[in-house]
Amino acid sequence: MADEMEDELADLQAGQVEEDEDESDEQDEEEEFDWEEEEEDDEEEEEEEQQLQGPELSPNDDAFEMDTPAERSGHIAVVDGNYMYVWGGYKNTRTTGFFDFYLPRNEIWMYNTETGRWKKRMTEGDVPPSMSGSCGVCVEGVLYLFGGHHSRGNTNRFYRLPLRTVGALRWEKMRDLKGLPPSCKDKLGCWVHKNRLVFFGGYGYAAQGNHLGTFEYDETSFWANSARRGWNNHIHILDLETFVWSQPVTKGNAPSPRAAHSCATMGNRGYVFGGRYREHRLNDLYYINMDTWEWNEMSVPQHGPVGRSWHSFIPVSSDSIFLFGGFTTDKQTLSDAWLYCVSKNEWRPFRHNNTESPRLWHTACPGPEGEVFVFGGCANNLLSHQRAAHSNEILVFHVQPKSLVRLCMEVALQHREQLAGSWDFLPKHLLHSLSQRLAGINTLGS
Repeated sequence: MADEMEDELADLQAGQVEEDEDESDEQDEEEEFDWEEEEEDDEEEEEEEQQLQGPELSPNDDAFEMDTPAERSGHIAVVDGNYMYVWGGYKNTRTTGFFDFYLPRNEIWMYNTETGRWKKRMTEGDVPPSMSGSCGVCVEGVLYLFGGHHSRGNTNRFYRLPLRTVGALRWEKMRDLKGLPPSCKDKLGCWVHKNRLVFFGGYGYAAQGNHLGTFEYDETSFWANSARRGWNNHIHILDLETFVWSQPVTKGNAPSPRAAHSCATMGNRGYVFGGRYREHRLNDLYYINMDTWEWNEMSVPQHGPVGRSWHSFIPVSSDSIFLFGGFTTDKQTLSDAWLYCVSKNEWRPFRHNNTESPRLWHTACPGPEGEVFVFGGCANNLLSHQRAAHSNEILVFHVQPKSLVRLCMEVALQHREQLAGSWDFLPKHLLHSLSQRLAGINTLGS
């Protein structure tokens, strides 16, 4: 029974600190088309959230550092240029207990992948509620955020945040979207193709209206005052030019409903690997052609990764997708890594130095030099009654060989005392990059 309650339990754990048992159904249940709610509902949600998200972080907190984000799981991370942006998720309370709390919703953390330094920026505008399990993607310098789970349940609201603005970062809640939106859910995946966001799967409330695809109730979804939830394999498209929702009519054998899977875009193909459906954590691999909307299941001939959910799966070249971590059916948190070769349709184990750092519900982003930056996640069984080992560590995987320029810069930094007098002869962009890396080294004291 405990295993079957995973999706409900993981969502309930986050953010529900000292929640009153007599909360009304109106406070507990999200409307299906909830971006059309009145503004006073937003104010009520904000007031409730401030009560539920727990005490503010303090410099005296052992897990708090002024120059690094708090440990977390269930967050989002996207890359724009040399920066990785991190928002949301949840962490342990500072006191002993079973529940965690959501992290502050109005802050976003920037990680400079070149210097290894963090910077916190505060946001304004239509700030989303603190959430876990949201879907975030960056397109041309704009962060798009859909869905998730907050203190009142699942949502299907949609937000955008331009990241390249000079002044304050300002959220915008997209209120004028047309068409039939996805249901309220979290733990879904997304592909980007031809200026369209293509969302797949997830766990949440049953859809209102005529949605194409399959929804299956979770028979163990029984929390008091909460609408029943389940898994789906719905595909919804949002056109970023017209901001109209639509659903394609697909062909072929579609994947089963699932959540906590991972999606990767390779040209016009949208790949999906693994995820959880009922009591099973899957290791199947599908792709959908986003021009013809035909599904294809990949029958990989040799041994590959075990079934898992809450893993990461991101493109690292035009022919390779990198898989790391996750959570197995027998409740093991994983630290293995794999490369899937698209042209050869084969899995290859990837050797790395982070085998002692298992992770689930983390994020993974590509770096400018062929690296993969894994941030956060949980290192133990998130669903057990032991205290969750949330992380704020960055794990770096060098999936591609370092460029000659990168190697030369590392040598220049290693021998900076002998070579510093010659740096002024370098091109300005290389001098700037060296200066930034040197500042990072001095800050870290290494």
